[in-house]
Amino acid sequence: MNKSLDLGANLDHNGANFSIFSANAERIELVLLNEEHVIERVIDLTHRSGDVWHQYVAGIKSGQCYAYRVYGQWAPHEGHRFNGAKLLLDPYARLISRMPIWDESLFGHDRSHDDLILNSADSAPYAPIGRVIEASTIVSPKPKIPWSDTIIYETHVRGLTIQNPNVRSEIRGTYLGVASEPILMHLKQLGVTTIELLPIYATLQDERLINHGLSQYWGYNPLSFFAPDPRFSSGGPSTAVDEFKAMVDVLHQNGFEVILDVVYNHTCEGNHLGPTLSWRGIDHSSYYITQSKQSRYLYDSSGCGNTLRVEHAFVRRLIMDSLRYWVEVMNVDGFRFDLTTSLLRERTRVNLQSGWLHMIQQDPILSQVKLIAEPWDLGTSGYQLGQYPYPWREWNDKYRDVIRRYWSGETRTTGMFATRIAGSSDLFSKGHRHPSSSINYVTSHDGFTLMDLVSFKKKDNLANLENNRDGTNANYSQNCGHEGATTDADVLACRERLRKSILTTLMVSQGVPMILGGDEFCRTQHGNNNPYCQDNDISWYDWKLADSQTNFLKFVQELVAFRKACPSLRRGRFLTGRIGEDGLPDATWWHPEGRVMNSDDWTRTQAFGMWLSAPDMLLICFNPTKDVIQFIIPNEYSWSWGLGWGDSALQDDSASVAPQSILILRSESPTLSR
Repeated sequence: MNKSLDLGANLDHNGANFSIFSANAERIELVLLNEEHVIERVIDLTHRSGDVWHQYVAGIKSGQCYAYRVYGQWAPHEGHRFNGAKLLLDPYARLISRMPIWDESLFGHDRSHDDLILNSADSAPYAPIGRVIEASTIVSPKPKIPWSDTIIYETHVRGLTIQNPNVRSEIRGTYLGVASEPILMHLKQLGVTTIELLPIYATLQDERLINHGLSQYWGYNPLSFFAPDPRFSSGGPSTAVDEFKAMVDVLHQNGFEVILDVVYNHTCEGNHLGPTLSWRGIDHSSYYITQSKQSRYLYDSSGCGNTLRVEHAFVRRLIMDSLRYWVEVMNVDGFRFDLTTSLLRERTRVNLQSGWLHMIQQDPILSQVKLIAEPWDLGTSGYQLGQYPYPWREWNDKYRDVIRRYWSGETRTTGMFATRIAGSSDLFSKGHRHPSSSINYVTSHDGFTLMDLVSFKKKDNLANLENNRDGTNANYSQNCGHEGATTDADVLACRERLRKSILTTLMVSQGVPMILGGDEFCRTQHGNNNPYCQDNDISWYDWKLADSQTNFLKFVQELVAFRKACPSLRRGRFLTGRIGEDGLPDATWWHPEGRVMNSDDWTRTQAFGMWLSAPDMLLICFNPTKDVIQFIIPNEYSWSWGLGWGDSALQDDSASVAPQSILILRSESPTLSR
């Protein structure tokens, strides 16, 4: 095996081999820098094997800072933007020693003219710098939680802990903060199994946001696909890898899986007017999809200015090598892919038989981890929900919207609601997929929190300084009679009922539930449904709420425990209504009048029941109306209280379900407290 072709900087006992891909470069220099990021030595890469340029350098040790200069044509009309004046980050750098410092020299073109005029200013004092590190693959055992038992908790490394007074101040907002004892205790008591972290790859802080006093908080602006973001490291950039690995190790020891939200659809270099930091200067036309017949401009299905050219062999290799690195070396348990459809584009068209998708399926490592697609992008034919093959799971936004619409009281949504809580077989049954193919969620980082979903009819994104144009207007939200914060007891009671009903729906639905972090104690973003740029109180978790909302937090803990205790809520097959070995159908849709729902009922009634018969028997009664609904229940079974609230009550042969509430009855097994 020719180790010189292993891309990146790879150490051995005597030095390091440096390898970088570029199909169209004419010359490449390796630039070695000291700890103060001052250039000490420049080495020509004299060896080229195909499109891989490589050079072994004796005496290199762990910690060496480095970057590249790549020379070639400056021909924007032909898709080439080589500029030897720009210091470039190695796409395979495992650690970033210095993040970019905004300066005009970071741009390959002269911004005082247009993108056709070369900018010859040297970017060395401002460019991102990589650091050579030793490869370590000693990892702890993984929990390997089955999909049927998985409960995802989506959160942000910084936002989760930055305001938690019980976390040591020096590690708040960091990888180590996530693995601190107070957070572990909270997550254990909550009962979730899998922590999904918003992007932790090193991200560029947008020039526009910085100029406006804002921040690229969410992190969907990748500067690297290998290096963890140093802003989450308590010890500075040099300890980011070690602290990330320590976080994963502690979470694993405590039974939690770690899933990363990853962004391979675009990079931080933006459109043709963006900076030259790495890929653009290394081989612009290989890394990015250019517009047909106009190679000066980039195709954009991400909404962020560019789209990675995943059909290219070395771009595909970059993604695969990155994913394997995070699994094998950094020890994560899976990935949620942002705008996954962009990764299936060949030129600009979506190919559901793409080579990259096939590589994932056949890869002995990656096919065994948890893979979640956000099954859309912003390009033509970008919406592909339900089209991904096994073993992929998919974010189900149709579930999100229908659940919101049903609990807002919208009529004629009952049938769609039943389909979604039953596992969305209309979307996922083909290809021998299972209910767990659906990642069910009602709230996520992108949109309202649960508290805001029942407190605001309209978004309030003015703090983002985009005149409230950003963020979706289709929220299907409500305010219970008052917009925003209030002390009105009736409004607050309505909001609490709806929060309980929405989360209960999530936990009794077939599929994999995902909770947005902080919803368990009523976190608010004050009506902002797109706080991607808010590294402040708008996005950070207010842990005082965990103390003031103890009753609601306890309810969520009991709700999660209830799901875990009921196998019928975690089925491996879709509900069919067919008679089982026990002589009962696996599921029956129940009318409040005490009979099976007929076809006309789905458009005439809003309240109904889902009767699950095996392996445990549950009757789940949904009432989105503002009236108490009386349900006649099957009297041949002995029903007991499962879960409910408000004025709901169980009688001998009937049950009254409080307004905007759910009542769950069980025929056997212990009950939870009312």
